[in-house]
Amino acid sequence: MAPDDPLDSLLQSLAQGDEQAAERVFRTFEPILRMMVRRKLSPVLRTRFDSIDIVQSVWGDLLDGFRAGRFHFDTSEQLRAFLFQVTRNRLIDHVRHEKSSLRHERSIAREHLELLFADKAFPVEAELEAEELWRQLLSLCPSQHRSLLELKRQGLSLTVIAERTGLHESSVRRILYELADRFAARAPTHDA
Repeated sequence: MAPDDPLDSLLQSLAQGDEQAAERVFRTFEPILRMMVRRKLSPVLRTRFDSIDIVQSVWGDLLDGFRAGRFHFDTSEQLRAFLFQVTRNRLIDHVRHEKSSLRHERSIAREHLELLFADKAFPVEAELEAEELWRQLLSLCPSQHRSLLELKRQGLSLTVIAERTGLHESSVRRILYELADRFAARAPTHDA
């Protein structure tokens, strides 16, 4: 980049904790970093987490580092190189974690999924079974995600749930997949 790069002047403000400077720098680098992450994700891993999850976690750590005085960059090129390396490392960590969990996954039996998320009236026995499954799901669900699960139970789309919760749609999908994984790990297997 040119020596008079406007990002270079923002680095000073960023190092002093200027939130507006941080937002402008983030908006500059975010699309590039997301593209880098997306290019390296397999289709299976794209269902597990979104590129924005990686970039936001990197950015949060970077801001914490600036506030604590751990980071200092003289040029935007130094910051760019640092962000690419940290994003790459964070992606590798996520991929390792997800590949490990993928090896241990089991599918939820189709009839359990139908009972959990169906929007039709049930016979009494099926309704009781669905309520028991719902209680099991709630027991596995972290408290901060229960409202998300309630919205899904109401039959709302991922887009609507994302709008109501303020989460990214892919984050909603990932949270629901993780919950389904936890439920599958506890559900008995059905051998034919």
